[in-house]
Formats: sequence, structure tokens, C-alpha cells
Amino acid sequence: MYSYTGYLIEADNEIVDSEHPLAVSGCGIYRLLHRPSMSTTRPGGRRDYQLLYISKGRAFFHIDGQKQEVKAGCMVLYRPGEDQYYHYYAKDNPEVCWVHFSGSESSLLLDKIGFSQEHILDCGVSPAYPELFRQIILELQLKRPCFEEYLCLYLNQLFVEIKRNLLEASADRYFNQKQMQAIVHYFNESFSQEISIEEYAKNQHMSVCWFIRCFKRYMGITPMQYLTSIRINKAKELLKNTNYTIQEISGLVGYENPLYFSRIFRKQTGHSPSGYRKE
Repeated sequence: MYSYTGYLIEADNEIVDSEHPLAVSGCGIYRLLHRPSMSTTRPGGRRDYQLLYISKGRAFFHIDGQKQEVKAGCMVLYRPGEDQYYHYYAKDNPEVCWVHFSGSESSLLLDKIGFSQEHILDCGVSPAYPELFRQIILELQLKRPCFEEYLCLYLNQLFVEIKRNLLEASADRYFNQKQMQAIVHYFNESFSQEISIEEYAKNQHMSVCWFIRCFKRYMGITPMQYLTSIRINKAKELLKNTNYTIQEISGLVGYENPLYFSRIFRKQTGHSPSGYRKE
């Protein structure tokens, strides 16, 4: 069996740190090379959290008394005190990454990325995940100055990567990457013109509500909020770097009515255009 591991103190030492927001105690990557199978049995589980990622092949986990096949691209979470039963078989060519951690904010961070009600999340096959596990292992092995801070940074980065991939996977059901790039390009190229979200949605053969909902799933804000942010950022640039009047800048960024532009600018920045220019 291939085993690449790192530990804070020693192998299988269950460290529970409630003083820090996040703390890593162990991390590893396993591959079955010669053994036909490998099983882990922990009635009552561990006192810390364990997150496992199936980077290749497949594995089998018992969750809530049910045996489940878990394919490559999935993350499996065991919370403190949960029974742990899982099995790897060489014929399935599994590669599994795992990390043990604790901390006062562990539960909150896991809830934010989607584990509030779940034990298994399909996060997709990505080389970014194993690389982050390797970085954690290396820090545990070398224990260079500030390594504990780096452990938390890499684990937080892993959480963010999971969240991003889940959000993008959800959005891809509505827009693929190419479609989204075309929409974003259109808004950035045409912000100075009069843009009708209704007309644009119609040209895309979508209802307005559906278009807005899909765009927000992908970008996190509505099309109009995105367009407004482009216009206001361009207006800030013009106010800082040119001598154009407020009325001229209003027209250049797509607002025919300077008073309306000033109202939107103040709402977005907290300053009037002239006040922003003076500052």
C-alpha cells in the first residue's frame, strides 16, 4: 500500500483543539498497490473531524447504517463521535486523501460549504484537491516556522475550493462556461449603451425570470447589479483620471439622466460624483 502521511504529533493521535478556530492534526494519501483490500472500523468514531476525498477509483462507506459506493470526485465527512466503517478494494484502484481536524469554527465552516445536512458531497475530480492535501502533509512533515498557520490556510483553501466547485456545478445546469463568458463579455463591452435585460433574455430564448435566476446562480448577483457595478467602476475611473464633467461621464457610462446617475453613484459608493472626485 502506498501511504504518504504527516502528523502533528504522532500517527492516529486524536487531538481536539477548541481554543483555535481551526487546527489540523493529521493528513494523508492512500493507494492500494499490493493488498487486495483495506478496511477501517471505528465504533464510536473519533473525537475530531475526518474529511476524505476519493481522487481515483471508488470506495465503500457505511453512512447511517447504509453501505454506499462512493465514486471519484466525492468528499466524505465523519463528524466527532460518528461510527466509521469504510473499505477500499484494490480492484477498484482507489486513491483516497484524508485529513483530521478540529477547532471552534469547524462546524460553521463545514455548514457553509454544504455539509450541514450531508455526509457525502460530489465536488468533482480536480487536481487542486490532492495538491492541497499534499501541501498539508508537507507542512506536517517539515514543521517549519508558522506551519500551523499554513495548515489552517491550506485547509480553508480546500473548503473554498469545494464550495466554488459545488456552486459552479450547480450553475452549469443553467449556463455553461462558454455561455457565461459571452454574457459577461457583452455587458463589459456594451455598458455605455442602453441595455435591456428583458430584450437580452428574449434574444437568448429565455424568460426574464429564468435568465435572472440563472445569472445569479452563476455570478452571485443579478444581471442589473452586475451591469451597475461595471458602470460605477468605470465612472470612478473617469472621475479620478479625466476632466470630463459629471454630465459627460454620466453619458459615457450609460446613464442619459445625470441626476439618476448621481443617485445611483451615491447609493453604490456613499458619495456624490463630485464628492468622490474631490476626495
